[in-house]
Amino acid sequence: MNHLNRVLNYYPFVAEDGRATVHLTPEDWHVVADTLFAMDTPRELLPDAIKEYRLAGENAIIELETEDCLIAVEAY
Repeated sequence: MNHLNRVLNYYPFVAEDGRATVHLTPEDWHVVADTLFAMDTPRELLPDAIKEYRLAGENAIIELETEDCLIAVEAY
């Protein structure tokens, strides 16, 4: 959850027109991906700000939807 909270705290600084891209190290990206897609994390344990989430870009991008932004989380 810590990595997800970091993304949610950071994205407002890079958001533009309802979209933001946040870059994580490959290791951190995999922690987020595992939390969302591999560990069967109960929805109620995820941050409330995340309304929807999915993989995009041939599973290379994690998209997080909040009320005001679509966040693309990419590994760099």
